[in-house]
Amino acid sequence: MTQKPKVAFYWCASCGGCEEAVVDLAEAILDVVAQVDIVFWPVALDFKRKDVEALPEGAILATFLNGAIRTSEQEEMAHLLRRKSRLMIAFGSCSHTGGVPGLANLFRREAILETVYRTTASTVNPEGVLPQPESRYDGQTLTLPVFDDSVRPLDQVVEVDYYLPGCAPTPKLVAQALGVLLSGDLPEKGSVLAPDRALCDECPRKASKPEKLALKAFRRSSEVIADPEQCLLAQGLLCLGPVTRGGCEALCVSGNMPCTGCFGPTSRVRDYGGKAISAIASIVDSNDEEEIRRILEKIPDPTGTFYRYSLPASLLRRRRPDSAAA
Repeated sequence: MTQKPKVAFYWCASCGGCEEAVVDLAEAILDVVAQVDIVFWPVALDFKRKDVEALPEGAILATFLNGAIRTSEQEEMAHLLRRKSRLMIAFGSCSHTGGVPGLANLFRREAILETVYRTTASTVNPEGVLPQPESRYDGQTLTLPVFDDSVRPLDQVVEVDYYLPGCAPTPKLVAQALGVLLSGDLPEKGSVLAPDRALCDECPRKASKPEKLALKAFRRSSEVIADPEQCLLAQGLLCLGPVTRGGCEALCVSGNMPCTGCFGPTSRVRDYGGKAISAIASIVDSNDEEEIRRILEKIPDPTGTFYRYSLPASLLRRRRPDSAAA
């Protein structure tokens, strides 16, 4: 009997949404199971690290790894799965470009631990204990993964063959990616498995987008009820569709919310945040420095807005370690 191709799913620094994207295949997941042998998926099935270690090198056709890399254990698992897999897919925004966890690169490791374990209002830790890689308790040695200085996308740790973008990737894209891998008709190595065009091209509101945008003010989603038919950017809402790769089926825009950029850049853009800043600056309708400042002040968190999903993969990567505010 011919053996089915083996696939693996693993998560690192992530929220679990990419795992939900697989489950959201619904009944189509039965078609997937009929075609492949899932040999590692610890979030859903009782697999252990030793099961992967026992496999021959290259035994897995493809590993879908979601989540950024932050701890020593995550890095070890990425290297292990890379050795065991013929193809490595960076699955979702966090693995692709660093994702929301990557915004932690704005702070030093020590500052993060201090905040989480000592200074938040809900923390009860009278002795101020911080997690350690190794500690002794009741005569036993306990170990924890090392919490690294920086968050990294997968391709800064191991070689990646393909990228499946999104927070999370849509079930449609997941199914298409599996189909491509099983067909053997593989795209060029390093390809992003989503359309290489801006989201505006597939936006249901694109007919209402003015040929030339010129804004005197930006508005936040909490301040207005957006017209469900009109271009959100033309209404002053900070929609990043013009600089974001399509393929998400415009789900947020269809829900009357602006695009936040989770599918990342097209192939023509090196730094997503830089491109987004340039695009937004170009539609500010003023030549007066003070007026421009007032307009841009309506964007409360520029880094979190323009680099929300991509800081670790950007030219910036992180705040300088010697920065006093870090």
